[in-house]
Amino acid sequence: MKNVLMLLGLLCWFPAIGQSVGRQPKESIKDENYLTAIRRAEKYIDSLRAVQDIPGISVCVGTSQKILWAEGFGYADLETHQPVTIHSKFRIGSVSKSLTSLAVGKLVEQKKLDLDAAVQQYVPLFPVKKYPVTARQLATHTAGIRHYRDSDPLACPQRYATVQEGLTIFSQDSLLFKPGTAYNYSTYGYTLLSAVIEGASHLDYPSYMQQAVFTPLGMSDTGVDASDSIVINRVRFYEHRQGRLVNAAQVDNSYKWAGGGQLSTPVDLVKLGRGLLTNSLLRKETVALLFTPQLLLDGTNTYYGLGWRMGTSPLNRKIIHHGGTIDGGRTFLLLYPEHDLVVAITANMSGVNINLPEVETIASYFFEVKR
Repeated sequence: MKNVLMLLGLLCWFPAIGQSVGRQPKESIKDENYLTAIRRAEKYIDSLRAVQDIPGISVCVGTSQKILWAEGFGYADLETHQPVTIHSKFRIGSVSKSLTSLAVGKLVEQKKLDLDAAVQQYVPLFPVKKYPVTARQLATHTAGIRHYRDSDPLACPQRYATVQEGLTIFSQDSLLFKPGTAYNYSTYGYTLLSAVIEGASHLDYPSYMQQAVFTPLGMSDTGVDASDSIVINRVRFYEHRQGRLVNAAQVDNSYKWAGGGQLSTPVDLVKLGRGLLTNSLLRKETVALLFTPQLLLDGTNTYYGLGWRMGTSPLNRKIIHHGGTIDGGRTFLLLYPEHDLVVAITANMSGVNINLPEVETIASYFFEVKR
């Protein structure tokens, strides 16, 4: 009997050893034509995890037609040794702004939203400022709405029941400048933009995002990071503190769902990129609107459109992208609109150094494959 118990113990132990490598082949998608690129990318992701002590990473690369590669690395939950899968939901931080931009585009197409009307047309209770503020200015960070400050009530996990409630954090503050004269990155500007979306659509923000963006694009693993709800496949969130890996501080992101409070997966983010490349959700001219960099009144180029950054890669490829940094999370989404490639990556730790150069490195492996 003793020997039987020992054998059963070993059988239970060996699967745990197998999971320690942090990769789940059964949960991955791999296009056979890109196996060389995938192997190189896997080694690169492994190195990023090892050097930065990142608990879990998920990555996806795709084109307008299909997913080339999707895979999870490491752990969604260190305490239970739950591995990251391609369905693990990460906090995507400011990549939420890019998702919100599609809702703005849809409302413009439906003629329900005038980008250049004062926000009070859609949010009557928002205080009138010295200068009128428009949805276009909110989406392009040129409205003069402030960003975070140390005195904001964000350290404690306060739940804001509605988007309108979240506006109270900054609604009484003066504008930083005359709208259109400067660029000031502002997540609060997107909180106000989500109130505009609600006023234009006559739906609450999460419902409109689901109806107008997520469901049409098949983004079944994307939604708001509701701290009071059970969310299947939501990862645990971590940070380094005094040289130790610990749980990230508890937060409630209900005050910034539109600008930094959503959960998603790289597969879903690539689906979003695919929708933009194929114009399957928005018309070509609407996508062009989102991707057009805003000019200030003096002609200065901000290189930021409606929820997207614009640039050129070292190899002179046009790129559209956005990153997201948040408590317990890092996300980056990169599109090559003229070369039909989308790359998305997420991690469940604060302070992760995965920026444009790292994501471009992953993309480079796939560009090297003859297509």
